[in-house]
Amino acid sequence: MTEVYLLRHGIAVPSGTPDFADDERPLTPKGEKQMRKIARRLRRLDLRLDRIVTSPLPRALKTAEIVAEALGMSDRLETADALRAERDAASIRDWLQTRTEPRLMLVGHNPSLTDLIGLLITDDRHPVACELRKGGIAALCNPDDRGLRLDWLATPRLLRLLRD
Repeated sequence: MTEVYLLRHGIAVPSGTPDFADDERPLTPKGEKQMRKIARRLRRLDLRLDRIVTSPLPRALKTAEIVAEALGMSDRLETADALRAERDAASIRDWLQTRTEPRLMLVGHNPSLTDLIGLLITDDRHPVACELRKGGIAALCNPDDRGLRLDWLATPRLLRLLRD
């Protein structure tokens, strides 16, 4: 794998909201609107992805669908139980190592995605001094086959500030 992008889902209905089981919480209207704007900005970055893989939970799936549509990749979107909210970073890393695509975007949940950044670049879950915010993205690359490194990280606010 030469590139992996870790995208946290957008703003969702809060945990504990009546009428929504945790696994069924959708994006809020504001979350959808912000993700559409973020997706347009990601398109400007000209990411060359082979596949987008997402948690099947509604908040992550909708985030991935919005991004896939903006990037013209709706036909290369798939779901994976390995990215569900209750999965930990180590299990996601192990699953990721089975993938053959050189350039992947993973859409999922915290704390596992933030922990995964540390695990992929330092082999430890907690040393990275960053946290993926809702709608935030981390880009990791492997330019010299010596392991992944953090190439860049963007908050949702930074992405929304980019021009269309």
